[in-house]
Amino acid sequence: MVGGGAMNSVLLARAELFAASDDFYLPPPLPPTPGAIVRAEAAQVAFSAPGMPGVIPAAATRMMYVSSDTHDAPTAVVGTYLQPSVPWTGPGERPLIAYAGGTKGQGSQCASSKLMTQVVQYQPPADILFEYDLVALYTLLARGMAVVVTDYHGLGTPYVHDYLNRKAQAYALLDAARAALQLPGTGLNPGTPVALYGYSQGGMASAGAAELQSRYAPELNIRGAYVGGPVVDDEYFIGYNDGRAAMAQAFAWILNGITADYPTTRPILDAELNDTGKAILADALGKCAVPTGLAQDHPRTSEWTTSGEPITAVIDRNPELKSAFGEQRIGMLTPSVPILTASAMNDEGVPYAPVREMAASWCGSGVPVQLDSNAEIPTISGLVGTHVMAFFPSLAASQQWLTDRLAGLPAPNNCGALP
Repeated sequence: MVGGGAMNSVLLARAELFAASDDFYLPPPLPPTPGAIVRAEAAQVAFSAPGMPGVIPAAATRMMYVSSDTHDAPTAVVGTYLQPSVPWTGPGERPLIAYAGGTKGQGSQCASSKLMTQVVQYQPPADILFEYDLVALYTLLARGMAVVVTDYHGLGTPYVHDYLNRKAQAYALLDAARAALQLPGTGLNPGTPVALYGYSQGGMASAGAAELQSRYAPELNIRGAYVGGPVVDDEYFIGYNDGRAAMAQAFAWILNGITADYPTTRPILDAELNDTGKAILADALGKCAVPTGLAQDHPRTSEWTTSGEPITAVIDRNPELKSAFGEQRIGMLTPSVPILTASAMNDEGVPYAPVREMAASWCGSGVPVQLDSNAEIPTISGLVGTHVMAFFPSLAASQQWLTDRLAGLPAPNNCGALP
């Protein structure tokens, strides 16, 4: 792992880069109130969604707001509020969708608020990232729903993005909603109906927010949560995908986030990782998805360790690491809102079994859960695999489900016969 001095040098260099290029992302001293807006400005959103006519039908506001890190300390997060240009024709007042995006990477250039103005992010020699959430954003806005998109903790700002961190992602999403409800001229108010929405990394964020909302943001009028293709357990995710080049970079992002958030784990990984492993984690800090880099050249994590064991074995025999990874698991708390979760049974990257286990746990606590399993998409490997393909069939169904929750209709559930 990058040692403490090396990590501090990386963070200092990043802070200096922000100060020189775009100081909007450089946090000032923060007030202690989660959801408080630190700064806001109009943003240009010069993009269109694939297969959709015209540009995204919305005006954008970029804002920095106060959130909480995984240890509940104040931190700064940037997000983008999208005010639809079409009226809301559904029941009641215009709702707000708190949108959690899919995996973007760990480099600061990967933040959604930056990608929304560029569509395609290119980092030589071959690191290209497309803002693939555009289709979902377009369809939500076309229904007249207001949307706020969080960058997550550490994307855009000088902090390390703690990829797949249960609490930090959840807090960033809930505080994005709090901040958006305070923006002037939107027609929103503290009682505006809110829904949580996310797929993949965003599905994990939406799930975490649903679990933590009653304690962390009880004042929000949340009507339901769409939890699509969520990563449920970070360690299981690594073990399930170990050896797959397409997923190897994600392992490094997770480890970088763990060591940034839990400093006592850093010397453990320093001792456990060999020079290859340390170089991979350092390289990944600046990468976006879809990435190329050292991780793809060494997809088996047994190549990263001094012992020749996979990373999951290293985690299992180190209590500090095991505890930190255990804190990231979804499904241990009880959401206070109805849940629609969707997952492909043949998902090659984000496995179905933990998603079903999560749904069963929530069902056992009395939560109305609808688990939609897609068995029709075959297992597809590569850049655009089953996990990516499964995102699109659920778009229409998930948004109609949200509309029904906003209308006050009883939430369906299949807890008695989970697929």
